[in-house]
Amino acid sequence: MTTTQLRKAARIILVGAPGVGKGTQAERLMNRFPQVSAVSSGDLLRASVRNKSPLGLEAENAMKSGNLVPDDMILKLILNELKTKQWVSSETSVGDTLPAEPSDDPSASFILDGFPRTATQASRLDALIPINLVVSLITPVNIILSRIASRWVHPASGRVYNTDFNAPKVPGKDDLTGEPLTKRADDDEGTWKQRLKKFDETSQPLLDHYEKKGVLWTVTGNSSDQISPQLFGEFEKRFA
Repeated sequence: MTTTQLRKAARIILVGAPGVGKGTQAERLMNRFPQVSAVSSGDLLRASVRNKSPLGLEAENAMKSGNLVPDDMILKLILNELKTKQWVSSETSVGDTLPAEPSDDPSASFILDGFPRTATQASRLDALIPINLVVSLITPVNIILSRIASRWVHPASGRVYNTDFNAPKVPGKDDLTGEPLTKRADDDEGTWKQRLKKFDETSQPLLDHYEKKGVLWTVTGNSSDQISPQLFGEFEKRFA
């Protein structure tokens, strides 16, 4: 694949319904633009719990009590990561009156994954670091549902197949082990319709927030292959 160098830092969030292919687009962006890396709030949280850092212990206590990890804690984890990479000043802290002045070096480009999910969280993030592109990925619901209906998994390895565009060599069998493929327990239409409805309800205020900020861009396609070229084009126009 062709790679492209950036001329300034991109700080991106991808927003899209479950099944729309956010992970695929993030991976393709990072392959096409090697200066972009992923900052995943979920990965940072798991690593901090595993390493038993002070924040990790705090987060673990919250989760053990059945509570959600507070936004403040997630913001601290994200900020910690950005400081470690020297993408923001080491003096920056959550609760500063002004947002950090992030590095504009192209190698300080990142896709933030897993946070924010609500407009309130987005406002908190704005106060910490300015995001300069939010991409709303849209695929029609009927396409997502048909994609899920065609999805089969190999439970032991986590390998995923799709009978429409990534079919196993032998129907119903894993390519490497020959073991039977199964459906995920939650891959039924009713569950997915609920998930998609919930996503619509929670994501609209988040998208409205970023539209007011002037950083929202929307792309529509029936497949990842339709979306990627449009996304690359917009990305190059803004940052390359």
